[in-house]
Amino acid sequence: MTYTGQQILVLGLARSGAAAARLLHQQGANVVINDQKPLADDPLAADLQALGIEVIGGGHPEGIVHPGLALVVKNPGIPYHAAPVRQALELGIPVITEVELAYQFSKAPLIGITGSNGKTTTTTLVGKMLEAAGVQSVVGGNIGLPLSEVAERMRADQWLVAELSSFQLMGTQEFRPKIGALLNLSAAHLDYHGTFEAYRDAKYRLFANQGPDDVAVLNWDQLEVQDVAHHLRRVTGDSSWQEPLRSKVLYFSTHDVLEEGVFVKDEYIHATMNGKNVSLLPVADVALAGAHNLQNVLAAAAICLAAGAAPEAIAEVARTFRGVEHRTEYVTSKQGVDFYNDSKATNAAAATQAITAFENVVLIAGGLDRGVDFLELVPIFEKHVKHLVAIGQAADTLLHVAKRAGRTGEKADSLEQAVELAARSATAGDTVLLSPACASWDMFGSFEERGSMFKKAVHTL
Repeated sequence: MTYTGQQILVLGLARSGAAAARLLHQQGANVVINDQKPLADDPLAADLQALGIEVIGGGHPEGIVHPGLALVVKNPGIPYHAAPVRQALELGIPVITEVELAYQFSKAPLIGITGSNGKTTTTTLVGKMLEAAGVQSVVGGNIGLPLSEVAERMRADQWLVAELSSFQLMGTQEFRPKIGALLNLSAAHLDYHGTFEAYRDAKYRLFANQGPDDVAVLNWDQLEVQDVAHHLRRVTGDSSWQEPLRSKVLYFSTHDVLEEGVFVKDEYIHATMNGKNVSLLPVADVALAGAHNLQNVLAAAAICLAAGAAPEAIAEVARTFRGVEHRTEYVTSKQGVDFYNDSKATNAAAATQAITAFENVVLIAGGLDRGVDFLELVPIFEKHVKHLVAIGQAADTLLHVAKRAGRTGEKADSLEQAVELAARSATAGDTVLLSPACASWDMFGSFEERGSMFKKAVHTL
């Protein structure tokens, strides 16, 4: 692609927007970056202005979108009904996300990983497994570095490993990962996508441009994910159709023995590829707790085997990797009680994965109230939760779930108080688990802040 002399609008600052603006500026484009928030004291804005990039903050002024624009690069979180995005589309101006831009400039083959839950853990595992195998890679995307920050300097003998959200994938056009992985699907971000089908189709876009030389890694244990192999929805202009994937499909499963893929048999992880079977390691040796993390390990193993990593290196990382911060993260043990931080669990499906990894759970949950009833958690509470400490706007709703499940519960006014109440209710052999099932924005700036405060409160008990 060449953007020399072309006028391009970047909507939304943040790290990915700044990285996109820098990359386009380096390519000789005339870049304007625009954000709704005031940018007078923003260090990112100052850095871009020092490069000669025009920065406009405090709203979207009239005329910011005009027929002379060659391209709009939008922050993934900006909805398509936002005025400047809608205006660009009405004018026929292409609207993409930063990952599509990065793809245009990267010489490295790309590994794209998406799913409703487990993306960060799986992406991190892949990076560590490739590193252990001596396979050069860079990890970025929705975690770590924005892809546009590293794309131009990537080499053809490296892998670019990217965690990808549905928001990012919606803004792709030519994006084509050499290896694409869909871990799972559950109803999420419906306030953005509107329907589960729209959300699912955004995830499916990961595979839209793959060909016979590419690999799709799919979760055999979930029918909605299996289905993409046979019913990938392709859209061109006003027409759409369904057809099987063109790429080679590699499944992973914790339940079934597979002819081709990574699976569990007799409490051992096996991989069968190109007619050859490799025994990787016993399930009991996997360092990460929980059935969901076993799936993440299987997915990462399938991805890394497809990328040429040695089985021994894959197995060694599976034995030693203990998790990503805020994702079923072991904090400490006190008087026989284990404390785990799963602040990243911002929906019921993610919380279910963490809760079911343990028995006798004293659960801290709650947060931003999005009108969810959480009734799908009733059987999970019945089987795994001993006591609930509820926080935030959704506290009363979750206490109702605990009552329906026949479990005790109480409300805390702060996270620090919640930790104290949970510790008081726990006895030796129990697990105190922060797995909120809600976003953090009613009480905290981010799930990271919530998780860090939880760990601090635990350590000061």
